[in-house]
Amino acid sequence: MPLYNHLKEYRAKINVNQHEMGQLVGVSRQTISQIERGDYSPSVTLALKIAKVFEVPVEAIFTYEEESEKEK
Repeated sequence: MPLYNHLKEYRAKINVNQHEMGQLVGVSRQTISQIERGDYSPSVTLALKIAKVFEVPVEAIFTYEEESEKEK
């Protein structure tokens, strides 16, 4: 699924590591790592919690792009 994110950049802005970010939103460090790598797409609830930490719309952190015919 082509879901892209800027989570790592936003974490750097507030100077928190993956473990601390996980604690802020109620997930493990590993989950934050998987989201940043694009290996895991967060639930809507988790995406909203993450956006709330940064006080930005969810679209500022997560973007979805349709797959082109060549990629399918």
